[in-house]
This record gives sequence, C-alpha cells and structure tokens, in this order.
Amino acid sequence: MPDPLDPGPPLTAAGERLVVAASELFYRHGIRAVGVDLIAERAGTTKKTLYDRFGSKDALVALYLRRRARTWQAFLAERTRGDGSVLAVFDALDAWLVSQDRGCAFVNAYAEIGGTDHPGVAVVRAEKEWMRELFAGLVGDAGLGAQLHLLYEGAAVMVTAGGRPDAVARARDAARALLGV
Repeated sequence: MPDPLDPGPPLTAAGERLVVAASELFYRHGIRAVGVDLIAERAGTTKKTLYDRFGSKDALVALYLRRRARTWQAFLAERTRGDGSVLAVFDALDAWLVSQDRGCAFVNAYAEIGGTDHPGVAVVRAEKEWMRELFAGLVGDAGLGAQLHLLYEGAAVMVTAGGRPDAVARARDAARALLGV
C-alpha cells in the first residue's frame, strides 16, 4: 500500500510553480474558495498545464497536504533533535503555530473536505495517525500516547479555531501531569 504522506516524484518547473501557488492560496483562502484559474494565473501557467500535471484540483489538494505533512515532520524533527521528548513536541507545535497565521492546515482542510471521498481526506487521516504513533512511540504505551495525541490535537484546534493562543501551553502542562513530570 502506498504511503499516503509520500509527496511523490519531483515535478517539472511548471508543476512545482503550480504546487507552490496552490499551497499558498489553499492555506490563505481555503480549498473551496480557490479555483484552478487563480492557481494557474499565480503560477504563470495555464489550466491545461494544471490538469496535464495533476489530473484534477483534488489531486493537487492532496499533494499540497502531503507536502505540508512532510514540512511539519521536518520542522518537528529539527525542533526535537537531541530532545525526543513529548514536551519537545508540544514546544515544536507552539513554535509552528506562531508562524502559521491560519492555524493547522489539516484541521482547516478537513473542515472543508471531511466526510467526502476527496483524496485529501486520506492524507489528513494519515497525518493524524502518524502523530498518534509518534506519541505512542515516545512513551512506549499506546493508551498514553493516544491521550497525549488528543491533547496535541485539541491544542491545535483551539489555537486555530478557538482563538486561544495559550492552548498549546495549557496542553503541555496537562501532558506534564499525565507523564508525572
């Protein structure tokens, strides 16, 4: 079974411009609000090029989300290098969300495409599963890992949709209590 988070092979220059333009537009304005005409215009290409490279807007959305997942994973790896602790994951989330003025791209995307057969749904779910497995691996306990993952996801949602910039710090405190540290 292919990895739903695999961003795939390298793209042509035009394909790369399309993904970069789409990524910026989807994150800033939302998936449904952005049409292929605008993506092609921003990328300096045509709709035909978009469809030739990706087949559909939905496939482009899925690629945007896969790349976003890989970007987050690389950021997390860099931020937790040498300190692979649960608390370091919360610190990384806090640093990430400070730099993302529209919150969690996966929460935002799922709000638009969840409950459908959109290919991006599988990417969102795979990213969430990857995070759950990360927490379980860090603590060596699937149940505790799931609880920590819920704190993490809740914090991301509250920063994104709840207007609570302190949510990650509160989740980190709750994680400390769960861990007994």
